[in-house]
Amino acid sequence: MIRGLFPAPLLSVLLATLWLVLNQSLSAGHLLFAVLVGWFVPYSTRGLRPAQARVRAPLVALKLSFVVLFDVVHSNFQVARGLTHPFREAPRGCFIVVPLDTRDGNVLAVLAVILTLAPGTIWSELALDRSALLVHLFDDHEPEAMIARIKARYEKPLMEIFE
Repeated sequence: MIRGLFPAPLLSVLLATLWLVLNQSLSAGHLLFAVLVGWFVPYSTRGLRPAQARVRAPLVALKLSFVVLFDVVHSNFQVARGLTHPFREAPRGCFIVVPLDTRDGNVLAVLAVILTLAPGTIWSELALDRSALLVHLFDDHEPEAMIARIKARYEKPLMEIFE
């Protein structure tokens, strides 16, 4: 019963608090409106929120976070090296199609964030049936090697974490 009226209690509290902080007032009108905003926004948007994600392998998630951190730092150094060496040929971009073994929305959402974090890679498009994604990257890697790297370093651990 309570969950139906307040589908996201933490979000309700945060929104009400944010309203009060932004208005810098604890008057009765602001308190009432903060409660209304805190209730109405989560209640009216409850159908838009995705299903709750469950982390099934927290140690794999921790290991993946270190892998992603390493890859982001390494990629930043690669891009910086390319920019600071004026006589080196500038990297050219290319697109690769990565076939997917997963259709899980949580895996795909986190994979999109990971691929977009590292300079030089951008998640460009997802096939309508979620069977493949289009990734833009700098061409200093072989496309087949980059596909294998994405699948092994990111997709496989994400599947272990969420599926």
